[in-house]
Amino acid sequence: MLVLSRQRDETIMIGDEIEITVVDIRGDKVRLGINAPRSIQVHRKEVYEAIRSENAQASNIQVDDLNIANENLRKLGGKKPKPPGPQ
Repeated sequence: MLVLSRQRDETIMIGDEIEITVVDIRGDKVRLGINAPRSIQVHRKEVYEAIRSENAQASNIQVDDLNIANENLRKLGGKKPKPPGPQ
């Protein structure tokens, strides 16, 4: 891990496109400003981990679920399912 010391209003560059500026220091908290291209997602680590966990759960499809979905589609015989709600 690279450890750098910076004071308020000083900046760190990551590559040519990501700029991190120390905006404020209060006690044991440091506020950082981050300029990055929109194509690069920037999250706090706990948010990033939550997103990764949700994506992993969403991509975890069980074979039984696919078999049930296949059976239901075959029962429809090409007919479109009725939308939910009052008819």
